[in-house]
Amino acid sequence: MIKVVIADDEEKVCQLIIGLIDWEALDMQIVGIAHNGIEALDKIKECDPDLIITDIRMPGYDGLEMIRFAQEIKTDLDFIIISGYRHFQYAQNAIKYGVGDYLLKPINKEDFMVALEKMKNRYRKRTEQYDNVERLKMQLKNESFKLRNNLFNELLLDKTHGYKNITIESINENYQFSFQPGTFQIFIVKIDCNYNEQLNHAIDILQEKATQIISSLLKGHCNEMWTFRNGSFLYTIINYDSSIKSTIRNRLKSILDELIVQGTAFEQFTFTVGVGSAFEEINQMWLTFEEARYSIMERLVIGTQRLIEETPHTREPQRVNELLVELNKPMEAAIEVLDKEGVLQCIANLKTHTSQIDEINGDTIYSIIEQAWNLYLLHMRNNQFISSFDELNKTFKENVSYCSSVDELFTFMSNLMGEFLDIVIEDEKQKETKPIRIAKQYIQQNYMHQISLEEISHIVGFNSAYFSTLFKKISGSNFVDYCVQIRMNKAKELLRETNLSIAVICEQVGYNDLKHFTKTFKKKIGLKPNEFRKLYS
Repeated sequence: MIKVVIADDEEKVCQLIIGLIDWEALDMQIVGIAHNGIEALDKIKECDPDLIITDIRMPGYDGLEMIRFAQEIKTDLDFIIISGYRHFQYAQNAIKYGVGDYLLKPINKEDFMVALEKMKNRYRKRTEQYDNVERLKMQLKNESFKLRNNLFNELLLDKTHGYKNITIESINENYQFSFQPGTFQIFIVKIDCNYNEQLNHAIDILQEKATQIISSLLKGHCNEMWTFRNGSFLYTIINYDSSIKSTIRNRLKSILDELIVQGTAFEQFTFTVGVGSAFEEINQMWLTFEEARYSIMERLVIGTQRLIEETPHTREPQRVNELLVELNKPMEAAIEVLDKEGVLQCIANLKTHTSQIDEINGDTIYSIIEQAWNLYLLHMRNNQFISSFDELNKTFKENVSYCSSVDELFTFMSNLMGEFLDIVIEDEKQKETKPIRIAKQYIQQNYMHQISLEEISHIVGFNSAYFSTLFKKISGSNFVDYCVQIRMNKAKELLRETNLSIAVICEQVGYNDLKHFTKTFKKKIGLKPNEFRKLYS
């Protein structure tokens, strides 16, 4: 059985948790109860549990500290955290530790059961305790899930337009659906945040919560429904009787309200629901999908945390094309000379001109961002600053979808362009400085011999004139002065640390003429060699 420890500083909450669930039916057993973080750690050491259900705030160690220490005791522990609305930041931080699920107070039995089933599945996967029947069921379920997702990816996201020939009968037969004649509609739930990879676990949990909410609020009203994820977008296809359109709309509002409540535990996340029109034919799904997509993009203009159903169309598409034409030449010129400020000014100008287009919609703004980014990549590649932009483009696409306003879009794109330009600029500097480093190393190793500008230029592969200019640019001194500096430094070292005669030192640092050496030493150091030795040896 799965061993469970409950940790809450309120005894009545512990008893509520115990009495709310038929633990034996879940193949779970309560093996310990703790009322503070210190007791919880003792119970973990004593009882070796598999699952901890803990309040986020407790005396002793609070929930976060307890989780951190518990994971040091036993690395494969699962956690469900219980959070009040005033403890948002704690719940948010707990997710970073890999917490499996969270519940908001007051605890809802249905939500609790879903969380426990999830933990049960995690435990079984971890301990590989499926029997053959369970494995087969899970395999079939996973294959069916992938099959259904592939269907809608092909029909809607990949725009293959295979939807024209689909029928209710063919989809039901081939993909185990139960669609019926009636109304078909698609809506999108969009999660936005200031994205970084550390938030992936929290996003996964929120999308699971969103899927549960959608199912619980719509399952009794729909003939069939299917929810599938693509990045930060959660798409749901619903099929229902035409007579309950107003009920469905109210349910969609309730979904948004519940998402906002759940999101209070993660205050940097916002939610939007974008809805497409209802259609009577299943082969019109692409129309409701496109409308839902337009609706969700409109959050960029009017804001998040709302249900969006109707979107305006941009009245000046020609002006949009003109903006991109106007962007092309100055961006090309700035990138060619690695003018970072020039590139960023191009984007600032684009933002200003975009904001001046009357009644521009979110989808058009997003398209402008994508095309501006593609222009940037094109010119970077044409100037051979990048050979492949797959990785850079992946970073852009992963992050840009989480932007929830026009300002965020332009700021993110400018920052990413600037950061990559900084890398390229530094790389170009390294390309310039490498030959100079080679030349300096050669001089430092061969200062005792005659060294000519032509000799060094040949070694690094440049003509003498270009190498001389580059050496002065990178080093701040010309080639001859650098050679003299190295020889004088070595001469000072020999004068201080050896008893060699000045004539011998003269030869060892690359001079054949003692008089010339002495004159040069006096000019650079301010003392004659014998005076320097008397003063510093």
